[in-house]
Parts: sequence; structure tokens; C-alpha cells
Amino acid sequence: MIAALDHTEPPSHERALQSLLLAAANADTPDARLFGALVAARARRNELGLLGLSHAQLAGLLARRFPRLPSPDAAALVSTVAMALLPPTHAAFVATLHARLMDDANPAATRDDADCLASIIAHACLRPDHLWRDLGLDGRDAVSAMLDRYFPALAARNVAHLRWKKFLAQEVAASLGIPPGPAPGCPGCEDFRFCFPHTR
Repeated sequence: MIAALDHTEPPSHERALQSLLLAAANADTPDARLFGALVAARARRNELGLLGLSHAQLAGLLARRFPRLPSPDAAALVSTVAMALLPPTHAAFVATLHARLMDDANPAATRDDADCLASIIAHACLRPDHLWRDLGLDGRDAVSAMLDRYFPALAARNVAHLRWKKFLAQEVAASLGIPPGPAPGCPGCEDFRFCFPHTR
């Protein structure tokens, strides 16, 4: 049984990740490691709803990337997902960023994986920390590698090397034809004044 399903005491991120990777078709691929890290980071805290995936999306992702995960374990993970109703401004941000990411999805990537990743990234921008922390990854380089792999045209537009969440918020603003501003989660970040010194 996957370690992430022990709800009495949340396991470590590494233990949850290893449990998922044992169920992967090929644990050595970047995709298995990426999706394992993203799911494990939320599963260990019983926060799978923060991924922003529907039951069907999460079930599909687990079946594609972790086909050796026992059916009862996959069903238990999926059953814990409860997507929160977002405020209208947050829902609009998520929908716009998701569409922007999918417009730039790498044609070599599995479309369903790109769709899941676009949802996960867009929902992570609602949380108040650096994007890599909100995703449960180990640093900015991991976010850069993920975006380069799945959304290379979008990643290439970050020529100013902005922090990723700030850059993605600018992409949303460009899509909507409005002045750039922070992502919904940015005001809660410790570096908000650094990224947006003129925002009150």
C-alpha cells in the first residue's frame, strides 16, 4: 500500500515519492519523477485537492504514470480529492493561465499530462510562496526544467529571468490585455515587496 495513504501520521515526502515511483512504469524517467514529486508533496499532507485536478484527471494521471499502483490505493487517493470552489477572480486567473500554458504545450508531451500539469501549476499560483515550494519541488531549477519540457515556448519567453510565478502572472495579464500584476498568491509571499515594490 502506498505510504501516502496512511492518514494517521503523514509520511515524509521522500517516502511518499518512493512509494509512487515503485508503482511507475519506468521510475527513471523525468516524467515519473516529476509527477511523483507533485503528487507526493500534496498526498503526504492529505492536500491532493490543492493540485486542482478533478477525480477523473487524477485517476487518469495515476493510471498513466503509476500503472502498478494497486487499484484500492489509487481509488483511496482519488477519493480524498475535494476541489474547493474558487473566488471568481482566482477562477479566472486559473482558467486563463491554464489556457495560456496549453497553447504552448510541447507537442511531443502527452496531452493529458500537459493538461494535468497546467492545472497543477495554475492552482499553485494561488498559494503564498515561491512556485517551487508551492509545487513541492526542490528549487527554481526544477520548475525551469518542468516548464522547458512541457511548455518550452512559454519558458523561452522569460528572457528577463523573472521569478516563475511573477512571469506566469504577466502571461495571464498579457492574455487578458490588462497591466501586469501579482498572481493571487503573491501578496502572502515573504518576497512580495521585492517582486512588486510599487504595489500597495
